[in-house]
Amino acid sequence: MSQLLLMVAGVAKRFGGVQALSDVGLSIQPGQVHGLIGPNGAGKTTFFNVITGLVPADTGRFELAGTPYKPTAVHEVAKAGIARTFQNIRLFADMTALDNVRVGRHVRTKVSWWHAVWRSKSFVAEEHQITKDARALLEFVGLGHKAGQTARTLSYGDQRRLEIARALATEPKLLALDEPAAGMNATEKVQLRELIERIRAQGRAVLLIEHDVKLVMGLCDHVTVLDQGKLIASGTPAEVQRHPAVIAAYLGTAHEPTV
Repeated sequence: MSQLLLMVAGVAKRFGGVQALSDVGLSIQPGQVHGLIGPNGAGKTTFFNVITGLVPADTGRFELAGTPYKPTAVHEVAKAGIARTFQNIRLFADMTALDNVRVGRHVRTKVSWWHAVWRSKSFVAEEHQITKDARALLEFVGLGHKAGQTARTLSYGDQRRLEIARALATEPKLLALDEPAAGMNATEKVQLRELIERIRAQGRAVLLIEHDVKLVMGLCDHVTVLDQGKLIASGTPAEVQRHPAVIAAYLGTAHEPTV
């Protein structure tokens, strides 16, 4: 078995008198699409936010590509190699699609602020490469022809794909997507699925938190299921769909979830 890309174990989180997470963990292989699902209030969003540095854990162990990392802030986690999107779109609305992706790319810049102030040759060369890389990413997500449009003028589905392009610009080892299909119509969901499949084909891992169970089961290689802040199942989509605890959590009856 190849080395784990992400290993998270023993995560607990309490908000006041509410135990949101209790001894939760997951592991992700390189190039794997991993789904994180659960009923409303299951704790999956809290867990996702802990992994990506938005919410501090009370306890937990975190390793990325075999190296411990501390999820204390989103930008620090991005530097470690995990990029995320948000359920509520967080683009720079008045900037072009190209510039939105360029912003993400600047996480990996190498020249110092001094070079930027004096616009040295190395700074100009790096800025040229950043623009070239940003255009390539826009092409990859299907937005190359909309590079000059401001983000606010893009359709909802295009804005979602632009967020993914900006996240990919940070060169993540793991792309974490927070409800990417929320608000999408059927056609946009098909486009989203095709994009995630292209990302997987590049060998990049994806962590997907999503309410659309049909999308998760048809796309993911592995699925982790939470309920009431605890891990109740983890396995292939087929294994998870047959798991009695998953069936009970979603339906409260002895019927398989509709996927």
